[in-house]
Order: sequence, then C-alpha cells, then structure tokens
Amino acid sequence: MSIRNWMAGIFFLAVSATAGAQQRPNVIIIVSDDHAYQAISAYGNKLIQTPGIDRIAHEGVRFDRAYVTNSICGPSRAVILTGKYSHKNGFKDNDHSRFDGSQGSFIKELTKSGYQTAWIGKWHLETQPQGFSFWQILPGQGQYYNPDFIRMDSSKTRIQGYASNIIEDLAENWMDHRDTSKPFCLVIGHKATHREWLPDTCDLGRYDHIKFPLPANFYDDYNTRKAAAVQDMTIAQTMTMGSDLKMYRSEEEENKDGNVNRMNPAQRARFDAYYQAIHKELVAGNLAGNALTEWKYQRYMRDYLSTAAALDRNINRTLDYLDQHHLTNNTIVIYLSDQGFYLGEHGWFDKRWMYEESFRTPMLMRYPGVLKPGTVNNNFVMNLDIAPTVLAAAGVKIPADMQGESMLPLLKHTKQKGRDAMYYHYYENTVHKVSPQFGIRTQRYKLIRYYERVEAWELFDLEKDKSEMNNVYGKKGYENITAQLKKQLSALIAKYEDTEAAELMKIDIK
Repeated sequence: MSIRNWMAGIFFLAVSATAGAQQRPNVIIIVSDDHAYQAISAYGNKLIQTPGIDRIAHEGVRFDRAYVTNSICGPSRAVILTGKYSHKNGFKDNDHSRFDGSQGSFIKELTKSGYQTAWIGKWHLETQPQGFSFWQILPGQGQYYNPDFIRMDSSKTRIQGYASNIIEDLAENWMDHRDTSKPFCLVIGHKATHREWLPDTCDLGRYDHIKFPLPANFYDDYNTRKAAAVQDMTIAQTMTMGSDLKMYRSEEEENKDGNVNRMNPAQRARFDAYYQAIHKELVAGNLAGNALTEWKYQRYMRDYLSTAAALDRNINRTLDYLDQHHLTNNTIVIYLSDQGFYLGEHGWFDKRWMYEESFRTPMLMRYPGVLKPGTVNNNFVMNLDIAPTVLAAAGVKIPADMQGESMLPLLKHTKQKGRDAMYYHYYENTVHKVSPQFGIRTQRYKLIRYYERVEAWELFDLEKDKSEMNNVYGKKGYENITAQLKKQLSALIAKYEDTEAAELMKIDIK
C-alpha cells in the first residue's frame, strides 16, 4: 500500500469515527433546587408563566408521576449521579454525609466511552467531583449574589452578578470551547429556588400584583398524623421575618445577613428600595395572628416565584443556545428538581416528607426524533432512573449495581409496563424535626413507616384523599390492604437491599 493510500485510509477512519461519535446524542441535564411542580405553568399553574420549562414539555415529554428516592438536596444529586439509592451510594443526609467520588457514576461511564463531561453550578456533595472532563461548582449551598466558585485546581473565584445568570454563562462558555468532534454530557446545577429566596434585581416585585390563594389545607391541624404534629417547618412559626422575608428589624440586622452584605452597591440599592417600602407597609399594618401568617405566605410566594423566574429564563437560554449552534436535533435535554417543595400545603415550606408535594418532582425531557412532542407520561419514574436512561441513550452498558431503570422503553413503547410501586427512604433526623421515614406508594395507596423521632405508621387512600389528610392506618376495613402493602414494602426493601429498613421491619434480606 502506498503512503498516500495509507494516509487516505487513516483519514477515512478518523472521519468515520468522528461522524459515528456525533451520532451519539449530546445530553444536558438541568437540575434545580427545591423547585415545586406546582410552580410551573406546564404542570397547571395558571397564575404565572414558565416559558422555558414549558418549552421542554411542548417539544418533548412531561412526566406527571416523577418521584425521588429521598427528598433532600445532596442525597438527591448523589442518586442522580449513581443510579443507586442513598443507602447504596452512601450519601444519606446533608448533616453527616460526604459523597464517595471513587464509586461508579453514569458520568464516569460516559467519560470512559468518549464523551466530554461537565458539571457546572450547584454540586452540594461535600467532596470534589470525580470522573468529569471539567467542573466548576458552588461551595456548599452557594450564594445568589456575586457567588464564589471552586475550580478544578481547587482555587476559588468570585463572579459578580446573579447566580442563575452566571451558571448559564459558565455553561455556555464551556460548550463554546468543547471539542466538537466528541459528544458531550453537561449537568447544569442551579441554586434556585433554595431558601433563602432572593430574586434577581430585575425580578423584584414581578408577582406583587397577584394575591395567591391559600391551599385548602393551609391550616392543617395534623390530626391523625403524629410525625406531622411535631414538625417545625410552618410558614406561621418557622419562616423568619428577617433572612427569609427580608423584613429586618434594623439596618444592623440586615448588614449581618451574609446574603445581603456581599451585594455590590448597585444591587444593594435596588434591594433596599424594594424591601424597605414593603417593611413600612408591614409596620403600618400592625398584623398579628392569621393575618400575619397569610401576609407571610404572600411574601413567600412572591419571592419564591420571582427567584424561579430567573431559573426559567436561563433554561430558555440553554435551549436557545442549542438552536443557535445547530445542536438541538442531537441533544437530549432533561429538566428536574432535586425534589418537590411545599408552597403552603399543610401550612409548610421545605421538603423531606413522603407526602406528594415533597416526594414528587417536576421532570421533563426533550429527545428530538425519539420522543413525540407534547407527550404526557403517567408511568412511575424516579430520579434513580436518570443515570441508566442516559447510558442507554448513549449506547453505553448500564453497570449491574445501578438500581434505576431506563425510561426509554416507557417512552418508545406506549404499552410497556413500568413500576407498579415506588420505594422511598428519608434519613435525616435534625432539621425541622422531621422524623426519618420509609414507605411505598402504589397507584392508589401510600404506606409510611416513621422511626427514631416518632414511631408510627400512616396509610393514605390517595383515590379518596389526595391531600393526605386522613391517616387510615389501623382503621376498620383497611386490614387486608395494609397487610398487602406491608408485603409489597418488604419485597422492595429486599430488592433494593436496604438493611436498615429491613431491621426495622424485622425481615431477613441476606
């Protein structure tokens, strides 16, 4: 063979390899923090609009039964990365856990198979990312204004601006400089909408014209629910006037708030002008009792949803970037929150519970050429399924220890049968006095076992009691379904090898 023919052959193989690599889909996973499905217009909120997230729904699939394995920030991210429950990946709670980055993840599998991989934004797993081609992360929870970022050389840099905008800027910058001959997987980790809720200055007052209706169970008395009765996460008692609602008692108190004193003069001036005017009205109103609680609810909703507005705007920027760089047709986009969130239901904010608003999360996916636009999927899916789904789409073998299931068969074949039940386990026993709990949800029922702080069972008939107000555990007529659910729960505990729950249930799974 002549040198010319040999070189031509090498060139042909290189071009073929590049073309083949580019047939593998790019993947962008956008993970928000504490973003409730109730706060998204695609999920039925008629008072606000979320055009960025809605666009994914219109151009792909909206999952109406997407859930998490453990409703708390760090553990949820660990589940997404590993495709394994918290007891298997080791990151059970935010108080005592540090992510073991040496373990397997879908990112490591993609990187090994030739993908460029990156995580940019909120990480919140206590240790530095491993297995990525690139990362740049917020330390801990991060800050909304002028946030610090940790770089791959462990140095820190502070970037002026608002977190949601900056995270998108960094994501686009990474995509601008990637190797275009390789497919990529980018995780964009947003801080929004985590407490304390601080809107971008351009969004201050965005929803002040709306009076948000109180949820029907806003004044829940927690009758029949022992664990709910001892929690400490109510808007009435727990939400602070200062750091949460920015109604400081003095300038000195405001200046001590780390979220505020990091603002630059222009940001601080707009912040003060907006909130100080509201504070004057509050003082003049001299509110107390339910009137004050309902005022706090309105302020919470306005700040929370205004914070979410920048999140949605930057999700739309991501989609626009793909359009402008001709990447749309070969890029999977998945949006989800790390869990659900309470927007006044049961009188609460925050998450943690196996009740629907916390357990259920928004999840939407766009996969041009594969998913029919405007699809609504009603199968039970979980954040546990992200890892195997992405690997299956990329043509990468799914590791045997991943406990999630690829969602692609459910999306490609409408008659494919998914889960008939889901397993949940929450471990943390500190913040908001929420008791550790595990349980099972089926199509109609939910059975929850509380332990440590509160020893109790709860059973809900979701067909009759969608708001989970009436615990029917131990009630006459529910004996058979309770026994059946306990049997199903034990089977799931054994399937997922949750030894702690197995011990509490007195079952042997060895």
